[in-house]
Amino acid sequence: MKNIKMDTFKLDNPAWYSLDEAHEEFAVNYDGLKFYQPAYCPFGGVFNDKSVALNIADYASFTDYFFLIGDEPKIDQNVKIDGELVCNQMILEKPIDLESNEYIVELQTYEQRVQLSTLVNLVQPGYFKEKTADLGTYYGIYKDKNLIAVAGERMKMNNYTELSAIVTHPDYTGKGYAKQLISHVSNKIFNRSKIPYLHVASDNANAIRLYQKLGFVSRRKLSFWKMSRVLR
Repeated sequence: MKNIKMDTFKLDNPAWYSLDEAHEEFAVNYDGLKFYQPAYCPFGGVFNDKSVALNIADYASFTDYFFLIGDEPKIDQNVKIDGELVCNQMILEKPIDLESNEYIVELQTYEQRVQLSTLVNLVQPGYFKEKTADLGTYYGIYKDKNLIAVAGERMKMNNYTELSAIVTHPDYTGKGYAKQLISHVSNKIFNRSKIPYLHVASDNANAIRLYQKLGFVSRRKLSFWKMSRVLR
């Protein structure tokens, strides 16, 4: 695999660099600020502080809410900060050696994508948008014709791909489905000569332990600032 350690700094600003590189086609661009188009993903990133408050207010005018990743952003009276989600950013440095005993399906059809969106928004509402599935490849496990566990790819740089939507239906947790999907998606990313990484809420101890057992290591904490326009 090519040496990409020199690009590690880009993980400090994953939305910006994803929209500047592999996901450029999904970007809403401002001077010093990039957002995903709202139908795809609610994330954005700041590269410099020039006109940031004005540009944030402009973007807020055509979406209900969004997240800026990084330091607390500068805002004006037209925008409010609704909360801060502190996440552990974790990175995987080598493929996962895990035998899978489940049949894992690539979710491609319209019906499968509806099931994907329904499941993710049941467990993790607010992050998975109408076209999020177009950002990468998503996989799932079915039981009795019901989609019960999923995982896939979201933000993408030239050298890094984010694992996302690692979700199991509450009736099926504790059976090892998540770790099999994480292994499957991570190894697919490695096969494309990219490095997998993910974000997990820093207070989600159970998930962090699972990722650590699979070989992920914590790189840093990163804040996701939830924001929305001020209604007048």
